[in-house]
Amino acid sequence: MVCTSLFFCSWLLGVLKLTQQQLHSNTVASSTANGVSGVYTDETETISVMEGDSVTLHTGVTEIQRDEQILWTFRHQKSETRIAEIYKQIISIYDSVDNERFRGRLQIDEKTGSLNITNINTLHSGLYKLQVISEKVKHMSFNIAVYALLTVPVISDSLQKPSVSEKSSSQNCSLVCSAENVSDVTLSWYKGISVLSNISVSDLSISLSLPLEIQCLDDSYSCVVSYSFTNRTTHLNITDLCQACPEARQHVFITLIMVGLVVVIIAGVVLMYCCCKNNKQAKRKAQTTEEEVVYTDTTFTTQRALDAETNRRDETEYSRVVLR
Repeated sequence: MVCTSLFFCSWLLGVLKLTQQQLHSNTVASSTANGVSGVYTDETETISVMEGDSVTLHTGVTEIQRDEQILWTFRHQKSETRIAEIYKQIISIYDSVDNERFRGRLQIDEKTGSLNITNINTLHSGLYKLQVISEKVKHMSFNIAVYALLTVPVISDSLQKPSVSEKSSSQNCSLVCSAENVSDVTLSWYKGISVLSNISVSDLSISLSLPLEIQCLDDSYSCVVSYSFTNRTTHLNITDLCQACPEARQHVFITLIMVGLVVVIIAGVVLMYCCCKNNKQAKRKAQTTEEEVVYTDTTFTTQRALDAETNRRDETEYSRVVLR
């Protein structure tokens, strides 16, 4: 009985010890997963850009210490490649023959370790991973999606043009907005800020078109082709495509009147300015003429007449006048 009790106690102690070890192991694993043991894992940041843009992936480091290591890798499909590194303050960029897609496009900040990719294209779409290694290890991930350049949407008449009789009997106007060689975009018609219609596509490099039928035309319509992060817009101006709305024609008429009034006012102001300027010049000239006085010095010279007594001639005195 005593032996049985001792055996049971030994077995119970062993079970308790094993349970304690498992609890400790689970605690360590949980701590590691939550980053307490020095391994920090951040969520992946998604960045969308267009071809030809430049993008900078920030490390969040203010200044790299001498014993810190910055390591950048690029993962595309199933392969992962080292592309840049700072170790003991020595910068290494790996864009050799084995990694030509990044040739001449990578720059790394020697102070912070941030990675800059210039003139980006669709070959650079993928997952970029960062490790900041010191006493602790910090992990960051960036998922970059590179999109083709957006083309400007074009507005034109509907491809199915009505006959003359149909066009005269119908007051509606048929238009179509199109975008060439697009993918992963949305094409939309707007009136002001309100969406009238739209269409989305995820296929690669196709031509997309969206029709619109309106009763009359004003300048509040626009066609927009957009990615999730940017767009290109074409505004529908009052043209020969459709008949303008009455309020639009009235707006144009009022605008023309206002422009004419402005031109008349400017011409009147210029004419008044010229008249005032001419009057001032005439007054100034008259005042100058009145002030011009000619002064003379008179010099008298006395000459005696010869044989005054014998010839009985009158004595005459002559004087010389000098003008200056």
